[in-house]
Amino acid sequence: MRILLPAFAALMATTALPALAQQAPAPILTTPEAKDVWTHAQPQAARVTHVDLNLDVDFQSQTLAGTAALDVLAAKGTKEIVLDVDDLVVESVTCPKGKPLAFTVGPRDAETGSALTVQLDGNSRILVRYRTRPGASALQWLAPELTAGKAKPYLFSQGQPINNRSWIPTQDSPGIRQTWSATLTVPQGFVAVMSGERLDGEKGRAAANGKRSFRFRMDKPVPPYLIAFAVGDLAFKATGPRTGVWTEPAMLDAAASEVADVEKMIDAAQALYGPYRWGRYDMLVLPPSFPYGGMENPTLTFLTPTIITGDRSNTDVVAHELAHSWSGNLVTNATWSDSWLNEGFTTYFENRIMEALYGKERAAMYADLDWDGLQQDIVDAGGPQSPTTRLHGDPGATFGQLDYFKGSTFLRTIEQTVGRERWDAYLRSYFDRHAFQPQTSAGFLADLRKNLIKGDAALEAKLQLDRWVYQPGLPENAVHIQSATLADVDAKLAAVKAGGPVSAVQPQGWATQQWLRFLNGLPRQQTPARLKELDETLGLSTSTNAYVRSAWAELAIANRYDPAVPSIRAFAKSVGRGLLIYPIYQGLMKQGDWGKPIAASIFAEARATYHPTVAAQVEKTVSGK
Repeated sequence: MRILLPAFAALMATTALPALAQQAPAPILTTPEAKDVWTHAQPQAARVTHVDLNLDVDFQSQTLAGTAALDVLAAKGTKEIVLDVDDLVVESVTCPKGKPLAFTVGPRDAETGSALTVQLDGNSRILVRYRTRPGASALQWLAPELTAGKAKPYLFSQGQPINNRSWIPTQDSPGIRQTWSATLTVPQGFVAVMSGERLDGEKGRAAANGKRSFRFRMDKPVPPYLIAFAVGDLAFKATGPRTGVWTEPAMLDAAASEVADVEKMIDAAQALYGPYRWGRYDMLVLPPSFPYGGMENPTLTFLTPTIITGDRSNTDVVAHELAHSWSGNLVTNATWSDSWLNEGFTTYFENRIMEALYGKERAAMYADLDWDGLQQDIVDAGGPQSPTTRLHGDPGATFGQLDYFKGSTFLRTIEQTVGRERWDAYLRSYFDRHAFQPQTSAGFLADLRKNLIKGDAALEAKLQLDRWVYQPGLPENAVHIQSATLADVDAKLAAVKAGGPVSAVQPQGWATQQWLRFLNGLPRQQTPARLKELDETLGLSTSTNAYVRSAWAELAIANRYDPAVPSIRAFAKSVGRGLLIYPIYQGLMKQGDWGKPIAASIFAEARATYHPTVAAQVEKTVSGK
């Protein structure tokens, strides 16, 4: 049974920013499966309902410094609140009147950071004065040469899954939703953006010492990992009445052109699953070191520049992040053991948006490639009996992109079984019922049984719900969507495999997905002559498409093809997206005496250009840990 912790009281926020509308705090889940092992918080005793930040951004010291005012909802008799911090310098904690409150910072755990325990002394609002340290895991400080403009430094945050505790002292758990407000003070000539409503226009306000301040607020309770910001030489271009792009001026026109269909995407999404509830939908195209394809920060999706290929063939990334406005941001996994509730739902929803805009065949092309990825992930995980192929498991344990691929295939299988009209009606009602609330796998399955299956034993048996979520591998009822476009690529691939000339492929006009089907379908063992023919005929080493370069690198590395190493080295130093560079380092390390020195030397040169989380993961790979 799913149990919601009742609200004990409504809290008034005292803040210099315009007051948020008073509302009941978002519910939390208290069932055993909703216990988050990645937080020190004890939310049933005391939890944060609102965060008000006032921070100064210092590029010279690479630190943030200032205050976080936290509204606290505490059960009767509770004397303390436990927050998450990671390597923060906590200078003081006081009540609103300035009286010091006793606090302790516990020992640091390498995974979860430290517990900051504050004695409440009867207060429902506390003020934490603190500063971050250089190297905070959520923050990437870029030197000017690592930006598109090469003139000014740049800073951005990446909170998912539990990195925001390195710059915000709060309860850093997706199940503890919070409203927030913030003032960021930055050097003159810089612009700050955040994942909330913008209160001061594009240029901010004059502040002390010639600086500029920018104010923001989010009046809807969100999981803390969605509090995000960036500071740099940023410009804005509208793409519609409720959408636009922020990025460096040098990339602005190309970025805006690439995502020009976003207004249509919002319309399509709303027609499917209900109203978009976040106001604006702007996008921030980041420098190449951004570690993900996109990050669904509310009102301001963060996007990798690798999607800018001039043909809009990678706008499924935009559709994916937009879909998170329902699955992830509106209804959120309560813990990271159930991250498929965010990513699997969103991958399915993304595909439906693409179908609505571009037709069934283009959507089929994406789904067919996802099926390929699903099969490969199961193999790489150690086979269908591997526990890491379960959707629900230990946080962070699901292999590869199975949260995305197996999760979306599960939902597509339900759709095909019950019919699209019935499924869509259910899913729209699901988002309405659980809006602004956390969810677990058990909660979702209970909702399915109550509101979709409704006691139909035959349908229950056909769907195999528990097997999909709690068992490894892929149930036999899994639906595989096949693409005619990719079937044509497969025919050309078969001809090449049979020894035909590469010149007959004729890939002019291919979208990224066609390139990936062809390159990933080539046998891993090739002769040097064949690799030379592939590279020279198809222009693989000089391709401007990051997905093509990554796929080519994997093939070349598998064959220890020395002529491709300079291109691989240049690519790995220019892109920080984990999806594209992790396979390169993993492939090199598998090549033993040939590949390991290359991996080490590339990483030594590229490390400073990677986000801290990506650098840490690559370091594990290169060090053999």
